[in-house]
Amino acid sequence: MSNLVAIAYDDVAEAQQVMVTFGELVKEHSLELADAVIVERQPDGKVKLHQPSTAAAGAAGGALWGGLIGLIFLMPLFGMAIGAASGAAAGAMSDVGADDKFMKTLGAKLEPGSAAVVVLVSGATPDKVLPAIEQ
Repeated sequence: MSNLVAIAYDDVAEAQQVMVTFGELVKEHSLELADAVIVERQPDGKVKLHQPSTAAAGAAGGALWGGLIGLIFLMPLFGMAIGAASGAAAGAMSDVGADDKFMKTLGAKLEPGSAAVVVLVSGATPDKVLPAIEQ
C-alpha cells in the first residue's frame, strides 16, 4: 500500500533541497517512491509541476532490450538504436503516480511564491527518513 504525502515549503529552493534528500534516501534504500513532484505556485499565481523525466529511464531500458534483440539478428547497434528510441518515447508518454489535476488543485491552495513536495511513498524506514527531512 502506498501513502501520498504533501509537505509545503516557503519557496521552491527549499522544496528542491528536500527532493535531493529524498533522492539520497532512495539510494540508501531507506525510502521507496512511486512518484515525486514539486508543486510550485509562482508569484503570478500560476501552478507549475516539476516532475522528473521518465524518458531517460525508458531509453536505457529500450537500448538494453533492443541490443539483445539485435544480437539475435546479428545487428546489435541497429537494435540498440531502435530500442532506445522506442524506450524513450514510451517513457516520455507514461505518467504514473499522483494525479496531475489533483496536484494542480493542491498548488492553487499554496501561497504565491511557495512550493510543496508531493511524494507517493511505497516503502520507508521512518527512523531514517524523518530525521533527514526535519533538517
